[in-house]
Amino acid sequence: MDVIKDGRTWRIGTASDVAWIADHTIPGNTVNAAVPPVFEAYATFYQPDGVDTARHERAVVRVLTEQSADQPWWLGYLDTGAYDIVFNDAPKVSLYWGWAYVLVLAGPEQALSWRTGHLRGGETGALPDLIFPLDRSWLVSALWDDTWTDIGGPVNLIEALVSDPLANARRVRPDEDAVPPGLTRE
Repeated sequence: MDVIKDGRTWRIGTASDVAWIADHTIPGNTVNAAVPPVFEAYATFYQPDGVDTARHERAVVRVLTEQSADQPWWLGYLDTGAYDIVFNDAPKVSLYWGWAYVLVLAGPEQALSWRTGHLRGGETGALPDLIFPLDRSWLVSALWDDTWTDIGGPVNLIEALVSDPLANARRVRPDEDAVPPGLTRE
């Protein structure tokens, strides 16, 4: 199925586009509950104190863009009933614990502009809950009740995020609890 937004046609994703995630995540408190154990390195990130949401999200997307080939990204919007999913009438895919996501093939610009608020950034956050490039070289996933975001990808991507203070990322091992220091699980 395709949808139209901003004068363009966008492809809506199906279960086969996220099967590699759905079939390989591991329930629990580690990063692998959100990101399959198929990557070289993992991290978590969240908005640092004193930095507005837009600056934090732009920093994350800048690093993701710099570390990616020029290709489209899958953007996933979790349907919580309380936050914008961009395409309300689009078919949804099921991930994690049966949660419904709208999945659309777009890119970095749309990741920063389509949404009008989400759980982690309040009314100002734009980032989708799930992002990965067409080649699946990395995956960003924020679970419903987490105030942080998990990522898996190549070592150079994780190192670039960790070195950017606006991204506020920290490396995690696949077997380590994903909760960043100072935050708590709901």
